[in-house]
Amino acid sequence: MALLQVQEMVKHFGGIRAVDGCSFSVEEGTITALIGPNGAGKTTVFNLICGLQQVDSGKVYFNHAQIHQLQPHQITRKGIARTFQISRGLMDLTVLENLIIHAPTKGIMDLLKNTMSSHEKDRAMELLEFMGIARLADTKAGSLSFGQKKLMEIASALMAEPRFILLDEPAGGINPALLEQIIERIKLLNKQGITFLIVEHNMDMVMTLCNPVIVMAYGKLLVQGTPSEVQNNQEVLDSYLGGS
Repeated sequence: MALLQVQEMVKHFGGIRAVDGCSFSVEEGTITALIGPNGAGKTTVFNLICGLQQVDSGKVYFNHAQIHQLQPHQITRKGIARTFQISRGLMDLTVLENLIIHAPTKGIMDLLKNTMSSHEKDRAMELLEFMGIARLADTKAGSLSFGQKKLMEIASALMAEPRFILLDEPAGGINPALLEQIIERIKLLNKQGITFLIVEHNMDMVMTLCNPVIVMAYGKLLVQGTPSEVQNNQEVLDSYLGGS
């Protein structure tokens, strides 16, 4: 069953058509990759799915309901979470506090409170333990390494108990040992029922972790298929992987 459907998505920035009639679907329970050369429109697609930018035309469905006209917090409540290439954590807050601010709110009183509930703290510590960074709970986020910030971002995304996670370049700029840790956590979360759509340039990671693979070029869908099909597709080889 398609959990996410993108239909004829278009986004202009001035005279540039960053996303040009792009359509694809993500099946529930998969770890799907979204790849393509720089400037292909991948991050813009993420921004449009999660409501950070509005589509010029086209539709986005999540669990068969339209979401492309919703605000980001409404989309989060539907069960979609997202990470970024560069951490958007609050660097003056501790790691634990960064997770707490991502806890789902039940109304205006939750937003106004200045203390964390024991349930929120327990949930946050559980996620930090799962990601292997519980020892950093009281550390200021600004002092973390690039890779540790990636782990914090994933843990923060999990605070809202999402059904679907958009991961934007989780492997970017981190060492191989930490990458292996992230890959294993993605696999475990997927087994627990979370569906992933991952933008990534690390082809070894994509081809071993993800199935299917969606390829974009110049804002358009180029091909969607298994890793093997994508690796052997001549259009992909020519436009992205550098030719045979």
